Amino acid sequence: MIRVLLAEDQTMVRGALAALLTLEGDIEIVAEVGRGDEVVSAAGATQPDVALLDIEMPGMDGLDAAAALRREVPGCRVLILTTFGRPGYLRRAVESGVAGFVIKDAPATELAVAIRRVKAGEKVIDPNLALAALGEGNNPLTAREREVLAVAARGASVAEIAQTLFLSEGTVRNYLSEAIQKLEVRNRVEAARLAEEKGWL
Repeated sequence: MIRVLLAEDQTMVRGALAALLTLEGDIEIVAEVGRGDEVVSAAGATQPDVALLDIEMPGMDGLDAAAALRREVPGCRVLILTTFGRPGYLRRAVESGVAGFVIKDAPATELAVAIRRVKAGEKVIDPNLALAALGEGNNPLTAREREVLAVAARGASVAEIAQTLFLSEGTVRNYLSEAIQKLEVRNRVEAARLAEEKGWL
């Protein structure tokens, strides 16, 4: 049996996925969580072979949860299941040590096959997403610029960004200016929107 942890914040979707995967016969759902910050403790308690993680979850997103799992429960392989097929997400997922990346509109049988392949040590990446990521190019933003834009995306002022990230307002302005230039947009709102669309935040 392949032991699977399922992390998805929408209860109905999580229940449907669990029911479909259980029908496969060789897959057992050993834990279900609705928050990203519950993933590591649930994996530590149940020792799954594969963690199936959504990206968009409260508490911690699936990519950060994947990175934490890699550190805390290294024997657990991670498969990301998401509606968001953004090339930047794929790059971040690979950097986080994710073994697979599948889009939610794939048939349930494909998901079961992906789980088996990931358990067997293979990498499983949605081919259309892989092609899009290759065509997209590298993320030009530094880690600090991404942090500043992520806070800006929530509508924070320069002063609020500075307070949140423990930076001076001048430093925040510099990071925003650099990001705007790199992304070739007119302002920080456009910069944050573009970076989010590409999955860089």
